[in-house]
Formats: sequence, structure tokens, C-alpha cells
Amino acid sequence: MKRKVLVAGFATRHVVQSAANAGYEVCAVDHFCDQDLCWNTIDREKFCDLADLPDAIHTISKRHTFDHFIVTSGAEELPTFLPLCGTPKDKIARFMDKLDIQHFFEDNNIPVPSLSASGEYPAMVKPRKGAGGWRNTIVRNADELSAWENLYPGIPFILQEPVPGIPASVCCVTDGSRARAIAANEQILRGNGESVFGFSGSVTPLNHPLCDQIVTRAELIAAASGCIGTIGIDFVLGAKTAYAIEINPRFQGTIDTVEMAFGCNMFQCHIDACFGKLPQKSFSPLQVAARSILFAERDFTLTVDLKHLRPHVADIPWPDTFFEEGQAVVSVYGQGPTRETAFLMLDKHISTVRQYIR
Repeated sequence: MKRKVLVAGFATRHVVQSAANAGYEVCAVDHFCDQDLCWNTIDREKFCDLADLPDAIHTISKRHTFDHFIVTSGAEELPTFLPLCGTPKDKIARFMDKLDIQHFFEDNNIPVPSLSASGEYPAMVKPRKGAGGWRNTIVRNADELSAWENLYPGIPFILQEPVPGIPASVCCVTDGSRARAIAANEQILRGNGESVFGFSGSVTPLNHPLCDQIVTRAELIAAASGCIGTIGIDFVLGAKTAYAIEINPRFQGTIDTVEMAFGCNMFQCHIDACFGKLPQKSFSPLQVAARSILFAERDFTLTVDLKHLRPHVADIPWPDTFFEEGQAVVSVYGQGPTRETAFLMLDKHISTVRQYIR
């Protein structure tokens, strides 16, 4: 008999798909409920604002009995009456605050960009809470910091020393005291507009001289964190050393490229880790996989059905969906034996998709 799971959070398609591929009966509570999420679930609840998430979970729980409850971004700190598979609410709280993460790295002697003193510029300003890096930016003087505060009024933040380098991450699984790195990834950031440092894709596996360094550090961080299940650690790869940036105590947006590159199933790895079972050894890559999230260049209504472009796309919106400028529209993939060939395929698929979303 298949086990039934509920996946809840702001965006859950990547986790839902992995769970369905692992053979589970999947239900979801999700803000988008894109087509491919619906294809991979037996039931779902859509919500508008994060404040509506608890009620949506309660509603779907009246219709099903779940063996496992999995949370993604936006649902990590919710109290739950369901059988949680993941890091408990009391342990996850410190990793939802970037100031607490900073202190965790410092306490464990992990290289991390230092906090900037008041009036010290340039500085990286980050909201203390939030995911995806969408509000992060570099401010060069007091006026720019004031402008950021006016743009996001009342949002607590930290100021860090900016560190140049390549954004990267390591996906690990941990049982609360031991950890195993699954994959090191190159992160693709938005690079323009107000969301310069916003996550917009990944390349797996990472090919960089500091790769072994961040894998070792990530396993130490994950094991020391006390988290359970899958956990992601973000880094910036400098000229000689890697700086830890954040801890994501949840499923990461890199799951798609990890699974495509290594042929593994991250949902099953997560469940196994929650029950104390870690992979015996690291996986070996089968290919290079790349994902890019495409964003609306203007306000528009999607008039075509993109499902005919699968499996080269995911997060497939429904026809007649309206998108505001800057809103994520669809994910596009490329793969190949090398990073270069993966990007050639990715660029080809992006060119095809862009014909329909302009």
C-alpha cells in the first residue's frame, strides 16, 4: 500500500514531483498549483497569502489521513498536528533568522562574511527572515540604506561585508547528528533589477577548485545544526576560500538539477534521513543539469499551453494566467555531458519558451 504524504508551503512542485516519482500518494498545499503539481497529486489546496496556509492545511487534512507531513518555504515554523518528517519547529527557528545563522557560523569557526559596523559601506543588506535572496542588495551609503528601508518598511535586517565570488550551495541530508553531502551546485542569481541576488536557477554538479572544501564544511555544518532531513548550505566561493552564507533547513530549489544530474531521488533521501538512514557513500554524477527560471519582462496574460514543451520545462502555468512584470513564469532545463553542452541545450530551450511568454 502506498504511503500518503502532504507537502505544504509557498511553492512545492519540486518536492511533490520528487515524492510522486518515489512512489508516494501526494497531496499538496501550494500558492500556485501549476499544471505539473496537479498531475503529480491526488488532491491539493491552493492559497493566496501565507496567512491562509494553516487553514488550507487544516482543510485538506479533513479529507485525508497522512503518513508524512513535509514542509517547504513558508511553512517551516507552523505548529502542526500531523506526523512531521523534517526538522522540528523548536530546532528550526534559529535557522530562520539570518542573524542567528551568522552567530551559528561564528560559534562553529566557519568562515562567514563579517557583520558591518554602523556607517560602514559598502554593505550587503539582508532581511533577517525570508528565502530566495529576493530583497538582498548592496548599499554604498546611508542614502541607499534609507531607500531600502523605505522600500521594505519595518523589516528587520542585517548588514554584512560584501564578499565577491561565485554563488554555490551544497545539498545534504542529516539525521540530526550525522550528515552526508549529496551534491554541490552552482547557483544562478537574477543579476538585475531590484532582485539582483534572487535565486533563479542552478547547475549541478559544481565544477570548482573549492568544491571539496565546501562539501566538507557543509557536512560539518549540517551535522552540527541538529536539523533532520534535507538541508542546504549556501556559499560564496572567493579567490582562495569559501564563505558560508546561509542555512536552508528545508528542501532546496536545486532539487531538480540534483536529481537530473545524479539520478537519485531527494524525497526518498529525505524520508530515509528522518528515520536515521543516510546514504552509504556519495553519489556519482551521470551528467550536468541546468535550470533557469524565466521571469515576465512585462505584465502579460499567458495565452498558450506550455505543457507541450515538457520535459524541458516545469512549474507549468495554466493558460490564461496573468503575470506581473518580474514574476516567475516557468522553469526551463538543459542537460549534457559538460557544463557547456548543458547550457547550449538550456539556451535553445529558453529561446523556444520565450516565443510564448513575450
